[in-house]
Amino acid sequence: MESWVRFNAQSQAKERLFRYTSADPEQTITDLRMSVVETDVNKDPQKAAQYACTLLGYTVQRAGSTELSLTISQLEAHMSLSRKLLRLGSSVEALEAAKRSIHLKDGVLRLCLTLSHLNRAMYFACDNLLWASKSGLLPTLEQSKWSQRAFRYYLLALLLNLVRDVYELRLLMESESRCRASKAEGAEPEQGSGLQLILSVFQHNPPLLLDLLKNTCDVFIPLDRLGLLSTGPGFVGACGLTSSVLAILTIMHPWLKLKP
Repeated sequence: MESWVRFNAQSQAKERLFRYTSADPEQTITDLRMSVVETDVNKDPQKAAQYACTLLGYTVQRAGSTELSLTISQLEAHMSLSRKLLRLGSSVEALEAAKRSIHLKDGVLRLCLTLSHLNRAMYFACDNLLWASKSGLLPTLEQSKWSQRAFRYYLLALLLNLVRDVYELRLLMESESRCRASKAEGAEPEQGSGLQLILSVFQHNPPLLLDLLKNTCDVFIPLDRLGLLSTGPGFVGACGLTSSVLAILTIMHPWLKLKP
């Protein structure tokens, strides 16, 4: 099965390279960007399938079915390799996003988003090397070393995204508090108003709520892989699956995607 996975990944990679290679350099760049946009739609279902396999494999292993657990692990490995293939070229898109975010007026958002995109670009670059190694193109690459490096960049990107979410939440809470104060001047704040304020902000800003939940779920994956917080494959699978479902929701309903 491993041989077939490598052959399949290599074949798809060659197809992508030949498909988007043109005599016109500008057309090639445009085609590559369109390729990244097209494959972005497929990434989250692939991620959902991979972590569903992780969760299912953990459940089956707890039930004592060793042979079925091994089959599911092989399927998960194939899903992981396919996801790495779909991420080829994502570093360029992350760098483009960093170039756009550096022009934001808000200093905190500019810093968080730019650094997050740069870390994502490094993560994708490491991930591409891991794909090449697992496909047999770079057999001498130290996979464990580069995997740890990739997850460190991934963790930094997620932490910066969480800082951005908390910052936006604080701004919206301050705005909501001022709005309430202007409507009821001199009124004493009710007990539990802080929690009510947060719930009100989330109720009127679903994109922020989804992004915060998604990043919170995602952050447990690199924490577990790096050994900083051992949670186990079952919890990691559940977090990855939940994050993927939330990401799919933003694809189905673009207005749920947090901007910028």
